[in-house]
Amino acid sequence: MSLSIVIPVYNEDKQLHNTVKKINKISKRIKDYEIVFIDDFSTDNTKQIIKKSIRSNKKIKYYKNIKKGLGSAIGLGINKSTKKFVCIFMCDNSDDLSDLMEYYKIINKNNLDAVLGSRFLKNSRITNYPILKMVLNRIFNYIVKIIFLSNYNDFTNAFKIYKKKTLKELMPIVSDHFNVFLELPLKIIIRKYKYKIIPISWKGRKIGVSKFKISELGSMYIFTLLYCFIEKILLKKR
Repeated sequence: MSLSIVIPVYNEDKQLHNTVKKINKISKRIKDYEIVFIDDFSTDNTKQIIKKSIRSNKKIKYYKNIKKGLGSAIGLGINKSTKKFVCIFMCDNSDDLSDLMEYYKIINKNNLDAVLGSRFLKNSRITNYPILKMVLNRIFNYIVKIIFLSNYNDFTNAFKIYKKKTLKELMPIVSDHFNVFLELPLKIIIRKYKYKIIPISWKGRKIGVSKFKISELGSMYIFTLLYCFIEKILLKKR
């Protein structure tokens, strides 16, 4: 089996060394893997640091995004990936490497289309999550659960793993920014793909600046919600 780890980056030169060092540890357990960095028009030293990392690890690949935006970066990462499974891993080091290994083991063993991690299950662990973001997250995810009659409770979590073949079937991606992480699991659920939900750990970033801006993203999440709801209705009519 094989794994592509897609990492979208925008001005993450302060985090990149730790991220690469962290993910390289999987080489002891997964031989056939690649790290696919998609640079979303960074203006710092992101490109230079990734290029330097490639010299010491040929499994690292670098691509510059074609159209600025996180959704476009994720789409390009999917298209450039070459392995059977694709994990989306953010460069802020919020996610746990042991959860990545658990994702890979579960999706591989059970022939699933996706494994959806949740930060809000009984055995999940959260550290340093800003209170306002936490409250808004829980309200929004609860609303999505009701609308789509789903048992999943962390749609907006970026860190998930998918079968590449399934991701290609979910294309095109219509969300431009962080709302892409809502679009993908909703499509998995409403199109009745096979998936499993598991608890994961998450910690707020300590280095660099978060690109997630609540005030700027509200309308984008509503757009994605409406888009997927309309798709759900159309699928029922078929």
